[in-house]
Amino acid sequence: MTKRPEEIALMAAAGKLLADVFGHLDRQNLIGMSTLQVNDLVDDFIVNTLEARPASKGQYGFAYAMNTSRNDVVCHGVPSAAEILQSGDIVNFDITLEKNGYIADSSKTYLVGDVAPEAKRLVRVTYEAMWKGIRAVRPGARLGDVGHAIERHARRHGYAVVREYCGHGIGREMHEPPQVLHWGRPRTGLVLREGMVFTIEPMLNAGRHAVRTEDDGWTVVTCDGALSAQFEHTVAVTRGGVRVLTLRAGETMPA
Repeated sequence: MTKRPEEIALMAAAGKLLADVFGHLDRQNLIGMSTLQVNDLVDDFIVNTLEARPASKGQYGFAYAMNTSRNDVVCHGVPSAAEILQSGDIVNFDITLEKNGYIADSSKTYLVGDVAPEAKRLVRVTYEAMWKGIRAVRPGARLGDVGHAIERHARRHGYAVVREYCGHGIGREMHEPPQVLHWGRPRTGLVLREGMVFTIEPMLNAGRHAVRTEDDGWTVVTCDGALSAQFEHTVAVTRGGVRVLTLRAGETMPA
């Protein structure tokens, strides 16, 4: 489960390109765009501008470059020409990119236009929860410490952590060991070692944590129709702590 320094360097290069994809999305006016249009924009940017591969495309039979999960969609939303982004929506874009044989994975929940305060709060707390998990990463810590930090922050703000989906190891394959749960007990679970690379990607629901998969076999929604938000970064365990390989321009680890 550990990567050599030269492998982590290649993953960091892929992560930098993926951060550029989100920078490209940040400059778009999403109102009125279909989620399929956003997907096609991302696909073209990855292939033709970055000269990389959208790693999600073709993985497990998925036909698109990204997942587009809007409002009550928790994860794995399928891009569609019929789904038009409207002012007031929140939407998560989950994107993977492969360059030189190594994959980076990241996601961000966007506020589309004029978003209600309660939706903004959910998105903010989800972002904070991801960083709480990232800050728990260091050699000798355990995966339970990461999950506990995320869950504690979510519960303090009245949100539920989705339990059916988790972070994962990553490298030449999109999904590698270990599984990284977003809840847990401190000082339990796998001991972290220098060179491990994995994603931290909490999904927080404004209502209950229960989810269900729709008939398309992909789209996961909240059972109670409440909003859901997610953020994700790919991280590496370093000798002194943690390095975020998909850090975006202007983004810094909170104190």
